[in-house]
Amino acid sequence: MPELIHEYRGEVLENVHRGRICVVGADGRVLFSAGDPETVTFYRSASKPIQALPVLMHGLDEKYGLTGEELTVMTGSHSGESFHLRAVLGALEKSGCREDDMIMRPCLPENERARNEMIRAGLPPRKALHNCSGKHAGLMMLAGEFGDRRDYWRPDCPAQLEVRRCIAEMAGWPEEKIKLGTDGCGVPVFAAPMRCIAASFLRLACPELIDDPALRRAAERISSLMHEHPLYVKGTGTLCSMLNAEPNVLAKGGAQGLYAMALKRERLGIVIKQEDGTQDERADIIAEVLRQIGYSDRSLIERLERFHPAVIVNDCGAAVGERRAVFTLENNM
Repeated sequence: MPELIHEYRGEVLENVHRGRICVVGADGRVLFSAGDPETVTFYRSASKPIQALPVLMHGLDEKYGLTGEELTVMTGSHSGESFHLRAVLGALEKSGCREDDMIMRPCLPENERARNEMIRAGLPPRKALHNCSGKHAGLMMLAGEFGDRRDYWRPDCPAQLEVRRCIAEMAGWPEEKIKLGTDGCGVPVFAAPMRCIAASFLRLACPELIDDPALRRAAERISSLMHEHPLYVKGTGTLCSMLNAEPNVLAKGGAQGLYAMALKRERLGIVIKQEDGTQDERADIIAEVLRQIGYSDRSLIERLERFHPAVIVNDCGAAVGERRAVFTLENNM
């Protein structure tokens, strides 16, 4: 397993973060890699933009008069800020779906400021504040087109089968080979080879690579919305929102160390999987990947470096160590 990041405290190597990286081109060929690109892993929440595609393919945005923000929150893992809550509740109200019918447990916002405001106001946790609630709202709408909305979480329900078909088409991987698990929020989660996850994000970012016209149109809309409303993909001060504010980048993270993104101009799909499931080192790894593939926008690399400085500080704000990217991508071009 390749070593990706070393963390030093003083001169002592304290932590080693291992993982895999895969970069694919427009033809699906692996151009750069660290570790085996055939390794099967879960998308986790990185699949959310793809799971939102059937909502558009079935015209539910027009049927229910959904706004761009209400659609974009379905692609993201929102942090529970007030504008996220308004978007989720708006989508539920317009479609006639009930917050109580979502299967996750009620929670407080991930965003620290929003969470503290709720605690001070004495407000209780609620399901719509869960970071996956936008996705659940979209899936409930889709399930309602086929039958009982409350069945939206079942792996064999028509809505989930429709989502799985989209995942397979976007990944370029046979539907019967898509592996299933159960995500943290209770709905199915999908696994595929890393190169296929990277390819699916490249197709999402560059919809002209998609053969199916309906799927292509949905991908065009979703990718456009993620750029128009990047704060609805995650939230204030977050990596996903920063990256999606870049016109040339489409990105979405998932739990347990999975991060997927694409570069539009270069037509490259990128996926990173940290084996220990940590997430703090994502910006460091992405910046180093961009450096090694010769990405031309140095300003983005610098923003990533500022987002997660290499210097490690303690609780007193004193510099006590540093992080170093130690991997070298294998060039298969």
